[in-house]
Amino acid sequence: MRRYDVCIIGAGPAGLSAAIEAQKLGMKSAVFDENHRPGGQLFKQIHKFFGSKEHMAKIRGFEIGKELLEEAKNVGVDVHLDAVVMGIYEPHRITVREDDSITSYSADSIIVSTGASEKTIPFEGWTLPGVIGAGAAQTMMNLYGVRPGKKILMMGSGNVGLVVGFQLLQAGCEVAALIDAAPRIGGYGVHAAKLARCGIPFYLSHTVVKAEGNGKVEKVTIAEIDKNWEFIPGTEKTFDVDTVCLAVGLTPMSQLLRMAGCKTKYAGGTVPVCDKFGETSIKGLFASGDVSGIEEASSAMIGGKISAVGAAFRCGFINEKEREQKYDEYSLSLFKLRKGLFSKENKGRTDITKTDEGIDLSMTLFKKGYMTEEELKKFVRNSEIKGPHPVIECTQNIPCNPCEDSCSFGCIHVGNEISAVPKFDENKKCRNCKMCVASCPGQAIFIVDNDIGDGYASVSFPYEFCPLPEIGEKGFALGRDGKDLCVAEIIDVTTNKAFDSTAVVTMKVPKEMSMTARFYRKEVPVNE
Repeated sequence: MRRYDVCIIGAGPAGLSAAIEAQKLGMKSAVFDENHRPGGQLFKQIHKFFGSKEHMAKIRGFEIGKELLEEAKNVGVDVHLDAVVMGIYEPHRITVREDDSITSYSADSIIVSTGASEKTIPFEGWTLPGVIGAGAAQTMMNLYGVRPGKKILMMGSGNVGLVVGFQLLQAGCEVAALIDAAPRIGGYGVHAAKLARCGIPFYLSHTVVKAEGNGKVEKVTIAEIDKNWEFIPGTEKTFDVDTVCLAVGLTPMSQLLRMAGCKTKYAGGTVPVCDKFGETSIKGLFASGDVSGIEEASSAMIGGKISAVGAAFRCGFINEKEREQKYDEYSLSLFKLRKGLFSKENKGRTDITKTDEGIDLSMTLFKKGYMTEEELKKFVRNSEIKGPHPVIECTQNIPCNPCEDSCSFGCIHVGNEISAVPKFDENKKCRNCKMCVASCPGQAIFIVDNDIGDGYASVSFPYEFCPLPEIGEKGFALGRDGKDLCVAEIIDVTTNKAFDSTAVVTMKVPKEMSMTARFYRKEVPVNE
């Protein structure tokens, strides 16, 4: 039987973070994961993270995964892959299937970071090939370079559905629509806005009636539902699609903890009852990450560190004072991520109508994925500003401040509360470096110059599609709703290593469109 100070089950963001922290605190740690490669969901995540520098904000998920793996290697964590943990037994012993053999490991503490699995929903035809989970779609696209389908119906408007919906577009798929049974969009407005300005329609209070096809999905019918979740006759709509992508929630994978005899409760799934350090009802057995409650990967990483601190104290590597000091540091970081409109206490609430600053929230954004100009005017003052300047269309209290950090000229202010709505300081001069545009994880910042001469304005916007537009190219400027507004000419395409693969494209539009034009569509010749 091999022995470690702490065994961690799961090599995702929480597990790797726990292992690294444990090793730094003097413990000999090992991580076990059933997959062929470590990193969990991180390597599927090509979008930039929210939060602040301490949360690895504006860094893409797969890059964070690389950093964690490198750090784990440098501090001496033992990583066991293709290692299926079959059970947890007293006292702190696990059995693992590796290379068709069973090995036992003992430890003074065990941290379970097994994550979560995708939920699904049944409907007529749901077993047809072509009905897949959003995580499966991400795996196909971002790990193996395979498009899940040509034309896709996305189901689910939480952050997962919105993010994966955008990644489907980046992979070259056509997204026919995004639907959700809920009456309002559940994820960040900035994520929804990215889809809306690409022309993706939202159908809320809708769900799938049936999927049909000869041996695979060929068309899908949806319908509006009433308050009793019953189909409303006459509201059916049919889409010719080959794929239905489900982003309808996650279930904590708490089987090992339940098998070990931990006390559990229901919180969106069966989760263990834990103290503030993640210690379960069984002393020395901890839980961190999604297995203890579904949150973002940034929160999971901090939770992993907190559990490692608890395990280090339990095993005698740190004293109580050191434990509390570490906990206070990490819990403050976690507290920052859990504030704002999308905090745990606000989850599911529909009665919040104003930001923390007292500004009316955009109800259109909740319903259609974009704001009206009238709604935006409550957040942005633009018409009297001369020269290039940022127009920030991040209007919800989201914990994120890379825009402030990226501006070395002090033009953008968020403040100590990273969930505050960012503001442009009109007393500072924007130097048009475009760093704020490229750094914003929500792609919600635009550089606007209201007057570049001859009756034209310029609008710079983030662009993460291939191929990039070319200078001199003409096409159509799109509004926030994705509809054609006017002819636009590309006058600049800026790429920079510091932009981390986000290009900033500048188009010339009529002056009256400076606060309306937000994206671009190339004019496709008829013969194409």
